Amino acid sequence: MTSLEDREFPLEELQPPMANGEVIFEEPWQGRVFAMTILLNKAGLFSWDEFQSELILTIEQWEREGDKSEDYRYYERFSDALNSLLVKKGIVAGEELVERTEEYVNRPHGHDH
Repeated sequence: MTSLEDREFPLEELQPPMANGEVIFEEPWQGRVFAMTILLNKAGLFSWDEFQSELILTIEQWEREGDKSEDYRYYERFSDALNSLLVKKGIVAGEELVERTEEYVNRPHGHDH
């Protein structure tokens, strides 16, 4: 879990799953994508407004076109929004992003370096 104390980003606008004031991650990749988003924002690659807009679009698209037989998964939408924004801004090519995403998703917990 990630504490909300001393944060510099608008967590309340991102609305991630939370309990007792901390962000909840059910799987290691969720914490990774959340941390990458924060770090990329702090590096100036995109603004929170840009990310929030992309997240809203991604959620709306899932609501229109997603498989309703599956449960809604916040961090999948979060990851999709980050990926889409990185490609739209030309920060990374789509093919490279797919390869990198698979590489990170498949890392075992505790091997984040």
